[in-house]
Formats: sequence, structure tokens, C-alpha cells
Amino acid sequence: MARTTPRSRVDNGQAAIVILAVVAVLVVTIAVAVAAMGRTTIDRTRAQTAADAAALAALDGGPAGAAALAERHGAVVTSLLLDVDVVTVTVRLGEVTATASATDAP
Repeated sequence: MARTTPRSRVDNGQAAIVILAVVAVLVVTIAVAVAAMGRTTIDRTRAQTAADAAALAALDGGPAGAAALAERHGAVVTSLLLDVDVVTVTVRLGEVTATASATDAP
């Protein structure tokens, strides 16, 4: 009869620890990715709101009005085009840019 050596008690449970560590790393990675995506979505929405407000403000207050309103929203006007009836404003908020147009024509 072949004699087998008993399994060492030191090896018991090591796989569970490795699996737990891998799962923890995956959870942290996913959480960081979701947070970054959420931040970008929020910045994109805030930038579009600032661009819309700045375009409307430019109709009445010109470039100074557009810059002031964009600044209130935490953005900076990067471009402002005044056409006959249409104002087009581009703003930058963080890493995101947004463009909006406004007109006071009927």
C-alpha cells in the first residue's frame, strides 16, 4: 500500500486570499473608472449650461456679458462669433468644451 503524505496545513486557504485580493483590485478599478466617467459627464453638462447661458447673455451684453456669465458657471469663453442675428459661443470648463448658439431674430 502506497503511503501518502498528508497535506500541509500551511497551504489551506491560500486560494481564497488570492481570489479576495483579485476581486478587491477589480472593485477598486471599476470604482475609479465609474467616478472618472461621472466627473466627465458632470463637466460636460456644466459646460453646455455655461455655453447656453453665455450665448444668451452675449445677445444683450456682448462679449463682456458672455464672459461674465460663463465665469459665474465656472467656465471660460474660448470663442465668440457675432453674426448678424446669431451669436455662437464656445466655452471651456476643465477638459471639456461646449458650443451654443442664440438668436434674437423672430
